[in-house]
Amino acid sequence: MNKVNLGTTELQVSQIALGCMRFGLKEEQEVEALIEKAVELGINFVDHADIYQWGKNSEEMFGAALKKKPSLREKLYVQTKCGICRGYYDFSAEHIIESAESSLRKMNLDTIDVLALHRPDALIEPEEVAKAFESLKSSGKVKHFGVSNMNPLQMQLIEKYTGEKLMVNQVEFSVVHSGLVDAGIFVNMKEAEGQMRDGGLLDYARLNNITLQAWSVLQISLREGTFIDKEEYQPLNDKLQELADLYGVTKNAVAIAWILRHPAKIQAIVGTTSLKHLEELCKACEVTLTRPQWYELYLSAGHKLP
Repeated sequence: MNKVNLGTTELQVSQIALGCMRFGLKEEQEVEALIEKAVELGINFVDHADIYQWGKNSEEMFGAALKKKPSLREKLYVQTKCGICRGYYDFSAEHIIESAESSLRKMNLDTIDVLALHRPDALIEPEEVAKAFESLKSSGKVKHFGVSNMNPLQMQLIEKYTGEKLMVNQVEFSVVHSGLVDAGIFVNMKEAEGQMRDGGLLDYARLNNITLQAWSVLQISLREGTFIDKEEYQPLNDKLQELADLYGVTKNAVAIAWILRHPAKIQAIVGTTSLKHLEELCKACEVTLTRPQWYELYLSAGHKLP
């Protein structure tokens, strides 16, 4: 398993992380087996959010597994996210603190390794975020902080008032949803790809030692599902299969390897609940795509070069 530094910390985290969004779909013993399998494969980082729930709260399912096998906690760095409410976003100090404390109770934890603000709150008062961060850190309830789906200026605003270095930014990224790299390829071009929609997030993260975490790594979108074996992405699937045969892995693993190949050392969040699928995905770490292969996949996904 590849390891990368988490932000500016000395923490060595697995480049493939286990996304826990779908834990609420499973029974306790299945969740326990999935966590154990992840650890066996070298994964030492799990990603939660307070809103991940399908009838059974995903954080509670994770907490139940830790309660049965406390030794698992020592092998995992735990990240969770907060700020999304029903119909609005909330970065008030009260909400951030209450969410973090609720997550601690649900997951049977004393400390959250990383707490990330889930989506930008248009009504953010950075002084409120600073109050929450200070309270949670001084009490030992949270060690590090991060964000999700934010641009560089939003991160700078938070850092200015909190005095906390943000360690991660979790954003959508895949060979299909490739906005992180498109604008950098099309600098000063009139094509739509040249529009910088994220404020130069990729370069900003590299310059400031912020770990980018990719979500939705195998999906067209949350609604449309995976691009694997989708007819409208046949050229991409043909190229994925060609490389899968070459490297002796699955198409899914090659798609993950495309993300890992970027020198920004992006962490891929994989949300599978299948033990077999998880094992297949981890084989992405055994694949180092050549530069031509990386670009071939990019082009086969329907992108272009200037």
